[in-house]
Amino acid sequence: MQPTFVALCVALGIGLLVGAERERRKDSSPDRGSAGIRTFAIVSLLGAVGMLVGGVAVLALVVFITGLAAMAAYVSNHREDKGITTEMALVLNGLLGGLAVVDALLAAEVGVLLALLLFARKAIHHFVRALLTEQDLQDALVFAGIALIVLPLAPDAFMGPLNALNPRHLVLLVVVMLAISACGYVGSRWLGPRYGLPLAGFSSGFVSSVATTYSMGQRGQVNGVVSGPAVAGAALSSIATFVQMSVLIGLVAPQLLRLMALPLLLGGAAALSYGLWCLYGSDSGSSTPATAHPEGAPDVGRAFDLQSAVAFAGVLTLVMMVSAGLNAWLGERGVALAAMVAGLADAHATAASTASLIAAGEIKAQQAVLPILLGLSANTLTKAVVAYQAGGVAYLCRMAPGLALMMVAVWAGYGVLWLSS
Repeated sequence: MQPTFVALCVALGIGLLVGAERERRKDSSPDRGSAGIRTFAIVSLLGAVGMLVGGVAVLALVVFITGLAAMAAYVSNHREDKGITTEMALVLNGLLGGLAVVDALLAAEVGVLLALLLFARKAIHHFVRALLTEQDLQDALVFAGIALIVLPLAPDAFMGPLNALNPRHLVLLVVVMLAISACGYVGSRWLGPRYGLPLAGFSSGFVSSVATTYSMGQRGQVNGVVSGPAVAGAALSSIATFVQMSVLIGLVAPQLLRLMALPLLLGGAAALSYGLWCLYGSDSGSSTPATAHPEGAPDVGRAFDLQSAVAFAGVLTLVMMVSAGLNAWLGERGVALAAMVAGLADAHATAASTASLIAAGEIKAQQAVLPILLGLSANTLTKAVVAYQAGGVAYLCRMAPGLALMMVAVWAGYGVLWLSS
């Protein structure tokens, strides 16, 4: 009898929890809500008892009768706001009571989620009506379509010239890029202007750290002086590069990530340290406040740039084919050459394409470490050139120490790896 007793207790607990939330929503008017804490507790117990007595058939009958009663209460309620949230919650409450007999833990979890969803009504409505824009909704639908439709349908097999392409890997990398960029966008909107530029720079780095360096150089100048948050945003975009490289390598070739862990960790720590110094320490005593910005609040843009992500996938496809061709022609030296050329445009593409060669069995993990670091060094050189183009000598002088510190840390990690091998 112990499982039966636990099921009844869980069913009663779900009914009391959800019912307590609904009870607080009721008022004392004649048109007040029909279902409260007692109704929800009874319906939940009815579902559990029905499941115990007659199985799914009796549970279905209980849920059907509950639905009819909820419909009658809804029709007889003459409030202007004829929402059916309470009625639908009541029907689900009966189902959860029956589920408690089969899987008490799952029923309790769903019951808590239901109570939280009902409790967060005002916050959810405020977010959808006041904070969520039409562009945000469009981006969410695009992301859902790619993640839930395109990704499952993409073939998970190496194909194409020299078997260098895996469509599932390419789509998965795009989904990861979009998801992380969207998370950074949400954080930028929540934190406000003070930390908007650094966080926007960090999130934009998942799309293109080079483009972020250029954008921060253009937007971060106040009265001819480059502001600390702008330089911090550009520096923190390099952290995004290291994070995304780690994720991409881990998804495609986990054995390579174990070898690359120390250089990536040291490089990311150096970029983080320089970014924080630019944000909190470099502008102390300057006439330009650390939070200054010519437009007041930074423009965090949109959740993600699908065109940039697709372009990244195209570049990645080309780089993988070129890398496979050079590897077949020149061996390991071909991979290093291809990595350096690709790194001038995008360090992410270098890491992902080289890791794909490992997954396809073209090269070994040990052969991929040096090409990836060479590509990362070439990408850092591109950032220095872009910094000069965007903000002149002043911006380059602010960026150069951070870029140099980052690469010293990366190659120091490689030196430790080489000595220990």
